[in-house]
Amino acid sequence: MDTRYTYYPGCSLHATGIAYDKSMRAVFKKLGSELAELEDWNCCGATAYMSVQKTVAFAVSARNLAIAERTGDDVVAPCSACYYALKHTRVGMEEDAELRAQVEEALAAGGLEADLSVEVRHPLEVLLNDIGIPRLVAEQTHSLEEFRPACYYGCQIVRPFGAVDEDPELPMSMETLFTALGARPVEYPPKVRCCGGMLVATMPQVATELSMDLVDWAIAREANCIVTVCPLCQSNLDLINVTKGSNGPTHQIPVLYFTQLIGLAIGCTPEEVGMEHALIPPDAKAPPVGVSSRHDAPVTIVGTREA
Repeated sequence: MDTRYTYYPGCSLHATGIAYDKSMRAVFKKLGSELAELEDWNCCGATAYMSVQKTVAFAVSARNLAIAERTGDDVVAPCSACYYALKHTRVGMEEDAELRAQVEEALAAGGLEADLSVEVRHPLEVLLNDIGIPRLVAEQTHSLEEFRPACYYGCQIVRPFGAVDEDPELPMSMETLFTALGARPVEYPPKVRCCGGMLVATMPQVATELSMDLVDWAIAREANCIVTVCPLCQSNLDLINVTKGSNGPTHQIPVLYFTQLIGLAIGCTPEEVGMEHALIPPDAKAPPVGVSSRHDAPVTIVGTREA
């Protein structure tokens, strides 16, 4: 293995985000990088509880950091909310001495300590900076020519702790990556708007409207898939754009994880990247590089509304 990371899956990737988990593991394995799941991890606490009991919320998240420090490897957190919560905890403890003392006292009661020696990172940033686009292109075996993704970043990896060093209002890292791999990303203005994830239980109508706006924008720009970095965003968008027709439910547009698309490009099978876990599984087959995807082995993405 070239590199090793401590993998923090969080709650979603062992449940509704299983396709993200599968595609993450498949991509990193293909690239010779080890994801070692954090032992005895607990929920990051990414809820409104932070505003109720701040110290306890930080301590819950800091426990994961303390355990991760035993490995000495950077923590990779695929879920945007997990990334934010762990990063927020690390930065908060660095900047607030009183808070840090309180959290350290709580950790000590469990036989732990956190010296903040490991970084919290998002896999998009790891793939861009540690692996690099040239390496990904060199590893490419299958064409993404027929993919027209609307790249959706969401809220929590662009602000306040930008996972990738770029304009938080106009990130372009996914577009740059997928263009290099032969896909044709569409212009997608709402790429950093909220999907309404935290409002699903409390203000469902607002959440529905926010998510539908994102789907409508993608379709209007003639995208044939939405590609995201967050399991909650994927779940919201995947659910919201299922329509019921005379022949059963269909999707207006598939919602994929960015790691699924990368996985297809570097030779992972649809099963290896968890395509079957979508509400309506898309038939997204990338033909081998060198084969004309338009004529000999077409990419078909089932459920995409015709323009």
